[in-house]
Amino acid sequence: MVFTVILSGFVTALVAGIPFIEFLEILGENFVNQRIVTLFIITLPVIGLSEQFGLKQSAEKIVKKRENLSSGALLSVYLAFRELAGFFAMRIYGLVQFVRPIIFPMAEAAVEKQNGKITEEQREKLKARSTAMENFGNFFSQNTFIGAGGVLLIVGQMESLGYPVSNADIASKSLPIALICLVLGVVKNIVDDRKMKGAK
Repeated sequence: MVFTVILSGFVTALVAGIPFIEFLEILGENFVNQRIVTLFIITLPVIGLSEQFGLKQSAEKIVKKRENLSSGALLSVYLAFRELAGFFAMRIYGLVQFVRPIIFPMAEAAVEKQNGKITEEQREKLKARSTAMENFGNFFSQNTFIGAGGVLLIVGQMESLGYPVSNADIASKSLPIALICLVLGVVKNIVDDRKMKGAK
């Protein structure tokens, strides 16, 4: 995502005739001013150390203590958590910090507890399901917060076209979409659980 933003900025600078050195100065200045971007980089070694010292194993143990917890139920709870985080504008880089080290191992442990050892193909599908819940929750709930960047962008664009709208208008229209996504995500997880049981 960061690479895409930098590349689009570079292309824009080329089209606008901005010298390369000046583009780098603008990029560096904005990067320093928006230090929140660097928090993502700081978390990477923390996650690596956590995994090295047993984060995955601890997550699996938690699941194994829950008798009736299915992978679908776990992923549905994560989807709801992800949408709630979007509603409160909590910045979560979920794939690295949650899905890879915590959510996927917990989902895998839940499946293996109910259905026994899973195949490599099933493991890859479970990875995809875990990632999908992160992406659905992030994408469809990010504009439910009235101060979100996407909301500000939409409001500014609409006003420039002569359609006066408020931040609350955009956020309130985004909320039903997030709720529909949550319902469909839960249904998908139930269906996927049944498919996985039927495959054994």
